[in-house]
Amino acid sequence: MQARLWMTSAAIALAGTIGVAQDSSTLMIDGQTLVTEAAAPSHLEYVDTIYSGWRFRAPETQALEMDDFDNPAFVFVEQAEEIWETVEGSEGKACASCHADVADFAGLRASLPRVEDGKLVTLEDLINKSRVEHMGAEPWKWSSGNMTAMTALIGLQSRGMPVQVAIDGDAAPFWEAGKELYYQRVGQLDMACSNCHEDNYGVMIRADHLSQGQINGFPTYRLKNAKLNSVHARFKGCMKNIRATPYAEGGDEFKALELYIASRGQGLSVETPSVRN
Repeated sequence: MQARLWMTSAAIALAGTIGVAQDSSTLMIDGQTLVTEAAAPSHLEYVDTIYSGWRFRAPETQALEMDDFDNPAFVFVEQAEEIWETVEGSEGKACASCHADVADFAGLRASLPRVEDGKLVTLEDLINKSRVEHMGAEPWKWSSGNMTAMTALIGLQSRGMPVQVAIDGDAAPFWEAGKELYYQRVGQLDMACSNCHEDNYGVMIRADHLSQGQINGFPTYRLKNAKLNSVHARFKGCMKNIRATPYAEGGDEFKALELYIASRGQGLSVETPSVRN
């Protein structure tokens, strides 16, 4: 067993020398060209250029995201539009009762996570806060169908805008915690996020093309499971893949990691909702 685990890790490490680069395709949606390649932000030490995960996908998968009619994520966006107008909770309100137009949230997805009242909050936190405090409704589970649909609808309003999260001031300790997690080796395979998404992006592994692990397109529709996937659900899946015990979705660890990884994509366009393998 130990020999097999060692061979798996070694194969990933060696693959970095023969990996293929991301392609040079241009992502255009509804007449708008999105930024999928940019100079790495100054706080990155080991990467010069950042790339959207879209650039690592097969042409047929790329094509799905380029047309909203073909993008399977829009089935869930349409569900969220119905939920937006649905009255729920003890206050007799819907999302639309306080927010007349979801388009007013343009720019929100690009700036999250952020610090509010000393706490790091994500889009899921903001949605549940509104449900509980303003609607008198039950909070949604982190990666539930309703939650991922609503984060897709709200995130869509920021599509094309550059990712720009704050990492200084009150956000600095959360960002540092996320950075530590990104480089921390865990699990039976003794691997960190960086081993795949910094050291070996562009490599083919298990018939998949490793990307830089950018999260500018979340929630993302995965062809693998035919549904929208939250950022934290993807983090959880990655930890399971390296035989590590995942942190809790919505927990402090994954929130900090989300902030740090979002900061690695500063300058890339928000693609929500994206399509991936």
